[in-house]
Parts: sequence; C-alpha cells; structure tokens
Amino acid sequence: MNQLIDDVQVVRLPLHAPVFLAAANLSPSKNYSVFEFLTKLFALLRFCSLLCYLLHLYLIFSSPAMDTHTRRIISQLRTSIRYSNYWRKGIRRFCSSAVVHEEPITPPVEVKYNQLLINGQFVDAASGKTFPTFDPRTGEAITTVAEADTEDVNRAVSAARKAFDEGPWPKMTAYERSCIMLQFADLLERHSDELAALETWDNGKPYEQAANEEIPMLIRLFRYYAGWADKIHGLTAPADSLHHVQTLHEPIGVAGQIIPWNFPLLMFAWKVGPALACGNTVVLKPAEQTPLSALYVSKLFHEVGLPPGVLNVIPGSGSAGADLASHMDVDKIAFTGSTETGKAVVGAAAKSNLKPVTLELGGKSPFIICEDADVDKAVELAHSAVFFNQGQCCCAGSRTFVHERVYDEFVEKAKARALKRIVGDPFKKGVEQGPQIDTEQFEKILKYIKSGTESGASMSNLLSSQMSRITC
Repeated sequence: MNQLIDDVQVVRLPLHAPVFLAAANLSPSKNYSVFEFLTKLFALLRFCSLLCYLLHLYLIFSSPAMDTHTRRIISQLRTSIRYSNYWRKGIRRFCSSAVVHEEPITPPVEVKYNQLLINGQFVDAASGKTFPTFDPRTGEAITTVAEADTEDVNRAVSAARKAFDEGPWPKMTAYERSCIMLQFADLLERHSDELAALETWDNGKPYEQAANEEIPMLIRLFRYYAGWADKIHGLTAPADSLHHVQTLHEPIGVAGQIIPWNFPLLMFAWKVGPALACGNTVVLKPAEQTPLSALYVSKLFHEVGLPPGVLNVIPGSGSAGADLASHMDVDKIAFTGSTETGKAVVGAAAKSNLKPVTLELGGKSPFIICEDADVDKAVELAHSAVFFNQGQCCCAGSRTFVHERVYDEFVEKAKARALKRIVGDPFKKGVEQGPQIDTEQFEKILKYIKSGTESGASMSNLLSSQMSRITC
C-alpha cells in the first residue's frame, strides 16, 4: 500500500475556506497527497453525516406529522453522505497513481410503477407515505415508492380473499391458468432488456448477470410452473374394504409471500409461480431495497389477462411483512430471508390462525476440494461460489475445505483469481462485481474483515485463513 501511495501526486490546498480546512484538520501551508486529502475530506463528510442523523432524530421526535417529502430529503442526504464512507475505503484499498472518477452510466430504463398494486390497480398508500429506493452505486434515490402499512395490508388481503372466494382464477381449468402463465412468460421475454436494466439499477448486480442469467431463468421458471398447472392431481388408493379412497389436491387460498433483495425477480418467480399455478391468490411484499422490478412484472402479468385481486404487491418495511404473517385471513406464508426474521414469521403465523409456513433461510455452505481435483477448475468454481452476486447469496460457498496436498497451490491461485476480479459500475461491459446493496451490508463486510485482522490475519493472507485443510 505504501508503495502505491508514494507515487501519488501532491495537492496544494487553496488559502481560502479556513473554516472548511480547520474542520477537516487540514493546513493551507502544507502539501498533501491526493490520498491524504481525500481521506481527511471523507472524515469531514462522516462528521456531517452524524450531524444529519441527529437532525433527523430531532425532527422525527419533535414533529411526528412532518411531511413525507421532508423526511425523504433528509433520508437521501444521510444516505449520500454515508456512501462517502464507501468511497473513502475504496480509495484506501485501490488507490493508485492515477485517481480516476467515472460518472455512473445512465440506466437504459425508466421507472414506470411505484405505487401499491391492489386488486389490479396501482394506488397510493392509505397513509400517503412513501419511501425512497436507492441506486446502490451512488446512494442517490432512484424514486419514491408507496409504503404499505396495516390498512394497506388489509386492503390487499381483502382483494386476494375476494378473488379466491368469488373470482374466476381458482375456478378456471388448470389448462386456462397455464395458458395465461405462458403468455406472461412470452411477455417477459419481450421486455427482457428493461427488466435486466431495472434489476441492475435497483439492486447493483452486474447487468450482464441479470440479462444473461437471471432474466432467462425467470422466463424459464414461469414456463416450468405453467407446465405443472394441469399435472397436479390426487390419487385413488386401494382399500381393504368396500370403500372408495382418494386424495384431492386443492388450492390453499390466500398466500402471503415475503421476498428478499438479493434476487428480486427470481424470488418473485419462485414464490408467485407455484402459488398461481395451483389456483391460489397472492399478496406479495418485496424487499424495501428492491421493490421496482416486482411492480413492473406484476403489471405485465395483468396485461395478459390475470384477473384483478389474484396478485397484489405491497412494498413496505418489515412491519408490513409482520402484518401479513399475522393476518387472520391469510392461509399460508412463504418467507425467504434471515433466520432471525424467519423465527418471527413462524411465531406470528402460530399466534394468529396457525397458518402453515415455508421458510428459506440463510446458510453457511461448504465447498470441498479433494486431493484429485483439477485445481484450476476448483479455483474458478470456488471463486464463483463465494463472489457470485457480490457474495449476497444464501447458498454461497462461503466455507472452503481443501485437501492438504493441494492446499498451498489452491490458496495461491485463489488469491490471484480474487485480485483479478473486475469491480465497477454494474452497467459497464465486463464488470464482474458491482456495489453491495446498501451501506448496511457494506459495513457488515468491513466488520468481518476487521474481525479477521483483529484475530491476527492480514489482507494478504486473509484469504488463506478462511480455508481449512483436510487430511486423510
């Protein structure tokens, strides 16, 4: 690092703005390297962030009725300044003799839908509240989205209940449901470019990953579930007496679904697809970090003939998810997210109407490399297993076990591969890794790195310290 810093050109500070210089602990009579100057500058910005946070708390507690627009501005200001911490650490890690700043690439898509989708119509939240969804690259707000609360959850569940009890969807033949789902998949295919761009903009994942892997999988999943619609049936079982014994599979009713931010559209498919194929109706709460793509594709679903009330989308905070999990008129809950929140979902479901719950929670998946493995191939697979989607994957191969006879070779090659990983604007061709979803996740990663260094590891050998030797 010191060798990199030695080559950085010095910066001569202007003599004006003495208040700014004093606050940043800079002297106008001294030469500074670009790195030193930016480090002190970002320290000042972090101090400003604290002041904004205190102002934010003051305004909340002193004026509960403060208008939503004012709250949003304060939130955007705080987030933008917090992202200065990201760039400060990024400069510290990747600083070179040429400090390059590139303007973010303008996403080739527009935000069309940012309201709640209830009973086939886009509507504002009953309270009028909104929340900002941010561009992970910059921390700037993309748009504001209607924020669902208890009254909106009740409206959505009521629409879903009426659509199930009185509407045509569960009464359709399975073949008719299948046809609508297949038409939806065809429409997704025609809008694949916009969907990939929206997913990247709201989530930060590389555009090439979204366009070449996730959107094709989204389309394929809906075609797959459409194929199941008319193949779900019961059995006629033999009996020891003169009785007729058969089983019958029927839709369960209103399905409440809560999805995370790491794979917004794929999670949409894995939750919504099977529920609708079976004839259920759905109330979906997308993650507050990534609500835009779920709203977009749900609108497309209605364009191909999905009846009103069958699919309702209610962006909001965790409180909306809690209301959904505890709602007495919801017949089933499906949740993907953290183990801690999963426990809360199970508790809310049990305390209400004892509804069944399906959980997909976090893991710590092992990646095992045996003595006779092709080391070069193993390195690439292990790299992808842990770095894919910025490492934000519940089944990431985040524990690597290597046979002792190939351990040293694997570690050196794995380190070299990690250093060659291309990090940058996710819309830029060839970029392998974009930003983390938000500052919270970024700081969590830094916390784990700090934990490693405090335990005796250094950045040069931290990779090897995360790998275990396997002996026979």
